[in-house]
Amino acid sequence: MLEQQEKLWDFDAVVPGQAGGATVVEITALNIAEYARLSQNADPRYQEEAAAVLAMPTMILSYAPILREEIAEANGFVALEQSKTSRRQTPFAKCEIRWRHPVVAGDIITASRRVLEKYERRGSKFVTFRVEAANQDGITVGEYDYTCIFEYAKGQREVPEPTANLRSSETPPVNATPVSHILGFEDFIEGSLLSALPVTESQEIINRKNEFRLGGRASASNIHTDEEFARQNIFGGTVNSGPATMSYVDQTLQLAFPLEAFYNGGSLLMRAITPFRSSDTVTFQGEVTAKRREGNSGVVDCRVKGTNQRGDLVCLADASLVVA
Repeated sequence: MLEQQEKLWDFDAVVPGQAGGATVVEITALNIAEYARLSQNADPRYQEEAAAVLAMPTMILSYAPILREEIAEANGFVALEQSKTSRRQTPFAKCEIRWRHPVVAGDIITASRRVLEKYERRGSKFVTFRVEAANQDGITVGEYDYTCIFEYAKGQREVPEPTANLRSSETPPVNATPVSHILGFEDFIEGSLLSALPVTESQEIINRKNEFRLGGRASASNIHTDEEFARQNIFGGTVNSGPATMSYVDQTLQLAFPLEAFYNGGSLLMRAITPFRSSDTVTFQGEVTAKRREGNSGVVDCRVKGTNQRGDLVCLADASLVVA
C-alpha cells in the first residue's frame, strides 16, 4: 500500500525545468568564518575580525544550496533520499561554478534552483541542476551546474583498507618545486606547479560540514553521516561530500591567486573520480595549463588533481581565473 502512495522522483520522473522554491540567506561574518573553519581553512581573511570579510568562493554551494529533495517535493514527488520503500542516494558526480561578483558580509543572497538536463552515459543515469544566486541589488553573484548520479551502472564500490594499514611511503610525491605565494599574470608559466595542499578528512569533520546549513532543511541521514545507510549505497561506506572536496580545490588555488581572480568571472569545474573517505589524506596539486589575454585582463587556466595516500585519483578539476 505504501509503495502505491509514494510518487518517487526517480530518473524517469525527472523533467528539465522542474523547479524548487527560492531561498533567501543573509551573509554574516560569523557564517563566513564558520564555513572556512569547516573547510579546514585558517586563512585570516575569513575570520570575523577581518576588516572586509569576503566569502570563500565555494561558499556559494552553502548560501545557495541545491536542495534537490525540496525540488522533488515542490513538484509533487518524494525524493529517492527520503523514500520509505526505495530509499537510495543520488550522489555527486561533478559541479561547475561560475562567479560574477564578490560576496561579502552584509549581502542578502536570493537563490533559485531547477532541473537543467538529464542524460545517460555508459549505463549510468545523471541529472544536472542549475542554481543561480543574486544579491540584494539584483546583481548575479554566481551560478553553478551540479550533476548527480541517479542510477549507477557499476554497482557498489569496494571499500579500501583503513588508512592506518598503509605505509607512509605510499603518499604521492610532489615532483617539482611549487609556487607558494600570490602571483600576477606575468608570473604564471605554463606547466609550472602551484603549492600542494594535503588535507586529512575525519568523520567528525564530515558530520560538522553536513550540519552546516544556511538555507533549506538539513538531511540528518545520508551517505556522508549514516554508516549503515551508506553501506547499502554505491560507495559501500561513508564518504566526504562533493562540495567539501571543492572547498579544498578552492583553497589550493588561493595559494597562488587573489580572491578577485575568482569573483571577476572565474570558473571551476570539478569531477569526482574516487570517494574521499574518512581518515583519507588527499594531496591537491595544481598546475598551470595555459594563459591568455582577454581585453585588459589575463586569464590563467589551471588543472588541480586530488590524489589520496593509496595513489588513487580522487578528483580532477579545471579552473579559469581572471588575473590583472
